[in-house]
Amino acid sequence: MSATTTETERLTLARLPSGTEVTTRLHTISGPTEGPTAYVHAAVHGREINGVEVIRRVHHKLADREFAGEVRLVPVANPLTFDLQRYTLPTALDHTHLWTANMERTWPGDRDGSLHERMAARLWEHVHDADAVVDLHTGSPATHPHSVYTDDDPASRELARVFGTDLVMPSAVAPRTPDWPTDRDVSGTLRAIASHEGIPSMIAELGEAYRVEENTVAMGVTGVLNVLKQVGVLDGEPVENGEALLVTSPMHSNRSDSFDAAASGLFVTDPDVWPGKRVSAGQSLGTVYHPTTFEPVHEVETSQDGILYHLRRRGTVTGGERLAAVAVEKE
Repeated sequence: MSATTTETERLTLARLPSGTEVTTRLHTISGPTEGPTAYVHAAVHGREINGVEVIRRVHHKLADREFAGEVRLVPVANPLTFDLQRYTLPTALDHTHLWTANMERTWPGDRDGSLHERMAARLWEHVHDADAVVDLHTGSPATHPHSVYTDDDPASRELARVFGTDLVMPSAVAPRTPDWPTDRDVSGTLRAIASHEGIPSMIAELGEAYRVEENTVAMGVTGVLNVLKQVGVLDGEPVENGEALLVTSPMHSNRSDSFDAAASGLFVTDPDVWPGKRVSAGQSLGTVYHPTTFEPVHEVETSQDGILYHLRRRGTVTGGERLAAVAVEKE
């Protein structure tokens, strides 16, 4: 019989104006021998649910398995956005700063700060002494699975590499300034803060929001187990889990293609392209049409070779909205 033990703790993350507690569950699985500590959570953004199912399956796999050290699992890091099926909170609940409506920009949190900052601070109590961090996310409705790590952090790069997915992306982090961060800044992400504190960490963007995808969940389970092997919690070597091609992306660097709608209209994608496909410079990705005059208002074409990893599927677009993104192989 396994000597592994499992404890479940109800965490109060914050309180709403009515006094209602915002709570979640922390599952701590401890092996019979001392070893590293790994922290894994999901659903910081409530519509991103593949990671929740990944953690459920990882929990069940570890509960009957002997290993060294401790694994801390939080399946729903943000119960508020999970219940609302939203990416961010309504501004009525958290509008202290531009960025605080997005919990992923508030790490390591602030016990006396905004709602999201208090929630992050409570979870950080279980992160700060970990030896590895995996932050499970989900891309837009049409994003190829990929892993992200902090650039110039070799230990974090290895976590992202062994986790798997076809694409592995480094992300530069700008130094904090008096007006840090902005909504699109990545300096306040859990990955960036953990890396800054010397904790190897990574983000996995797994499949499509709003639904549970079996293939992507299976990839996520294998990825988490690979990370646990990499840091010494589990015995054995990581198994192959995707191509793990090192690339740059528009979300994390300037060496890539990204496409925003030049005008509002109806975006019709080219039937010959999809996330994960290699594309060539000058290749058509789709066209934005004026819906009532039928005239094309934006022909979307790539400017360099790469791998299409994001493609908008919702056809109604407003000028300035992201339509597609192409990752470029890192030299």
